[in-house]
Amino acid sequence: MAAIRVASTSLTLLASTSSSYSSPRYYHSCPQAFTKLRFGLIWDISFSLKTLSSRRSKRMAHSVARATLGLTQPNKIDPPKISFAAKEIDLVEWKGDILAVGVTEKDMAKDEHSKFKNVILQKLDSKLGGLLSEASFEEDFTGKAGQSTVLRLPGLGSKRIGLIGLGSATTPITAYHSLGEAVAVAAKSSQASDVAITLASSEGISTELKLSTASAIATGAVLGTFDDTRFKTESKRPALKSVDILGLGTGPEIEKKLKYAENVCSGIIFGRELVNAPANVLTPGVLAGEATRIASEHSDVFSAKILDVEQCKELKMGSYLAVAAASANPPHFIHLCYKPPSGEVKTKLALVGKGLTFDSGGYNIKTGPGCSIELMKFDMGGSAAVLGAAKALAQIKPAGVEVHFIVAACENMISGTGMRPGDIVTASNGKTIEVNNTDAEGRLTLADALVYACNQGVEKIVDLATLTGACIIALGPSIAGVFTPNDDLAKEVIAASEVSGEKLWRLPMEESYWESMKSGVADMVNTGGRQGGSITAALFLKQFVDEKVQWMHIDMAGPVWNDKKKNATGFGISTLVEWVLKNSS
Repeated sequence: MAAIRVASTSLTLLASTSSSYSSPRYYHSCPQAFTKLRFGLIWDISFSLKTLSSRRSKRMAHSVARATLGLTQPNKIDPPKISFAAKEIDLVEWKGDILAVGVTEKDMAKDEHSKFKNVILQKLDSKLGGLLSEASFEEDFTGKAGQSTVLRLPGLGSKRIGLIGLGSATTPITAYHSLGEAVAVAAKSSQASDVAITLASSEGISTELKLSTASAIATGAVLGTFDDTRFKTESKRPALKSVDILGLGTGPEIEKKLKYAENVCSGIIFGRELVNAPANVLTPGVLAGEATRIASEHSDVFSAKILDVEQCKELKMGSYLAVAAASANPPHFIHLCYKPPSGEVKTKLALVGKGLTFDSGGYNIKTGPGCSIELMKFDMGGSAAVLGAAKALAQIKPAGVEVHFIVAACENMISGTGMRPGDIVTASNGKTIEVNNTDAEGRLTLADALVYACNQGVEKIVDLATLTGACIIALGPSIAGVFTPNDDLAKEVIAASEVSGEKLWRLPMEESYWESMKSGVADMVNTGGRQGGSITAALFLKQFVDEKVQWMHIDMAGPVWNDKKKNATGFGISTLVEWVLKNSS
């Protein structure tokens, strides 16, 4: 396809490396591609095969062996398919499996006769002969955030009625996410296929807020329904098929907003699947293949370029290639470009994601309690956010904005060819780096990725990385740290995060800390020690960004993973999509 610009050498390598992996959900066929290998994808791209040297053939065969390690193949699963509709209907007349009502603590107030003061709850309770107020009292349900109760009470059109706590009267957007997710969980447990969701108090809410509330509820319902069971031998298919959102308006605007939520959710689910996939399945080549598939499926707005080792050498990406040197799975430098289907491009943006599909720590190997080496498949969470946003934007197709999606994908492993502590590497902008810790590798890959991004002529860059444990210590598991020297860009991205419900906190870029990053034999070292570790990491990245370009670094080491659910979160995707849309015309 003309829109997909990939060198034949790099695709030949990519196909060999990726041949063992079946895409998280999609299986391809392409008459123009070469014969499918043992377990492999068939790319929707036409390309030529070149004769390989014996040495390179052996290396590629080893790469295939690595990619099939354990003979693990993901099962094909379909993402949740839920139809959403905004309706205005009498609640007592609605027919389905569960009628869920989001209630605040104020909504649960009762009069001297132990009857609800809230009009909606009062009406439902009257139809149920007082059983709703009685049951809520017995269940000690007060409307606090996180509380929920689902009751099977006769008298309504619905089989069950659920009360979902929203907390305070002024609820944040995350409360409506939680409402949708709680309903999805209730639907799973009761095998419900048709549910309706409403608010006990929707009067007085502005039209704009109703739209964002409906979108948040829909997002929560889809993500709450999704289970990543690709690597389980047994799994239940979700029963939930339809969700009616009642009392928040009807018409084309809300339908458009629900469609938007559906597109963003598809990107989030894709991102979660990428992070959840183990390193013996998701190699750098496979990650590049997934990026290429986005471009092939949306060739009207996307093009793809995948650079192999030789092409990266030509661009003098010594910092990135040093990290990749120890792995049998070769690196793949990913560059997707979105251009609107029509109209003038007014703004050029870049999204850069850290793409370590596995991080052993290198010679500074991760050891001891709390090192989380077994979770280092999530060290490509930044790239998952970038590619998840690409998938969503491919469907939304914003006007007036060009977006470059860049990932320097590789593994940080240990071998005789690997980077050693004390080595000096040279990045593509000519700056030299003394590697005093091979486990501070993500910033080395991002250095060359940021230089490359600046060379695309973009005005603004946001990079995302699971970069430092120090940021988790500072902000905990659910908040990402934000670093930027530009106040306007900070306001833009933080405003987008408030719409998406993701938590960001801006941290200082204290220039005096750069003293700890100076080397006696090179331009800089790659880590300044434990104190202010996330700040010095951001200062390091700044050395590779053109001063004319607005730049932000997001350290998402904490919120990339949910320890309780033992699953990826898809963090960053909805914020990135919102930010790109804010920059579109």
